[in-house]
Amino acid sequence: MISREEANFYQENGYLLVRDVFNPDEIKEMRNAVDLIISRAAQSKFDKNHTWEGDYLGDEDVRKLVLKGFHEVHYHHASFNRAAVHPNMVAVLQQLIGPNVQLHHSKMLVKPPEKGAAFPMHQDYPYFPHTRHTMLAASVHLDDADEENGCLHVIPGSHKEGALPHVGKHYLDHRTYPISLGTPCVAKAGDVLFFNYLTIHGSNVNRSARPRRNVLFQYRDPQDEPLMETHFDWGMGLMVAGENADYFRFRERFAVRNNKD
Repeated sequence: MISREEANFYQENGYLLVRDVFNPDEIKEMRNAVDLIISRAAQSKFDKNHTWEGDYLGDEDVRKLVLKGFHEVHYHHASFNRAAVHPNMVAVLQQLIGPNVQLHHSKMLVKPPEKGAAFPMHQDYPYFPHTRHTMLAASVHLDDADEENGCLHVIPGSHKEGALPHVGKHYLDHRTYPISLGTPCVAKAGDVLFFNYLTIHGSNVNRSARPRRNVLFQYRDPQDEPLMETHFDWGMGLMVAGENADYFRFRERFAVRNNKD
């Protein structure tokens, strides 16, 4: 799916945009699934705004913006299961991570037209730190994305800086790392942006009349051990390529609670 030169580009720069990973029919099915999830959530107690909060925007501006995000989308609709293990995805992942690839979690992020919230620059590392740093995100574009509707920006090579101190764990100081510092990753629907969890990334406000819908899958080598207890997501541990040779050592540990709320 990708050349040796492209794999080397990822290792050097910490990101890689791969074109046409999914065909139009697959994208249409995932778009419809995202709309269904949002529609169901709007009728339940689980509907909420996931807008980032902080001094990178004024309070009044933040209140006007909207970001819809839901974890474990592959439990909501089968189209995301198929996407997570799609042969085109696996072909890229095995060149970037290795022969053995495990799904860590999935989520969707939707920026509505004209009021989609920004993502300040940040690393994903603080949320789920691991020992070998094989963790990467695969951001599937369900819509064309450009600077007008808030495409992702990355700072090439920033993964080599290691873990950086974040404001309240969530984002980097916007005065040192403004979104404008990043390289815009303009993409078409069906393209996938792969980036290491140490790569600094973010995105601006959606000021267009178009939505920006993305589905994101986080993957790792199954023997890349977590450094600490991290947030639990249902579905952690699904093998999408190769084997988990040390399953009984590295399996996720969790407890099931009876929540009556």
